[in-house]
Amino acid sequence: MANEEKPKQKVGFTIIKNDPTDGHKGYGIGSLSLENVSPLFIDIEEQSAFIDIGAMHARSQVEKGIKFTTNREDSAGGKPYWLVWITIDFNPAGPYYAGVTACEMVVNREKRRGYKILAEHVNLMDKSMKRKIIVEGMDDSSKRVLAEYLKTHNAEMWERSEPKLRQELTV
Repeated sequence: MANEEKPKQKVGFTIIKNDPTDGHKGYGIGSLSLENVSPLFIDIEEQSAFIDIGAMHARSQVEKGIKFTTNREDSAGGKPYWLVWITIDFNPAGPYYAGVTACEMVVNREKRRGYKILAEHVNLMDKSMKRKIIVEGMDDSSKRVLAEYLKTHNAEMWERSEPKLRQELTV
């Protein structure tokens, strides 16, 4: 009888790995596939870049154990990072970097506090998935780190990418 007491769950926002419309037009239409999106952190002070898939659900090594607020003063003296959402797509020539967006984040490990605007992170991930290039807010040295990482990861993908990406990251 416990089943009768529970209200029927509504289908809401679904995140899945593979193409939800592959082969049929029923359940799963409108679902969001994150298969080709990767979160890349740029450590501004260390001038290094690393991928941490945990950032897809705000569970990266950078974010673990930190209480985030939208107040910059809470994380004063913290370490600055860029979280870059990279979306890969395919064209007839092969895979390329289709969407690249960057959001800022500050983490103060001593205070266990951090600064980020979650809505901005989600919106920029969405824009990356929609094949947008948004890196204007990044400092020049971080742009160099990002460009070098993308080139080193796969030079062919870098060359096949939109000219705007190469222009925006050329300093």
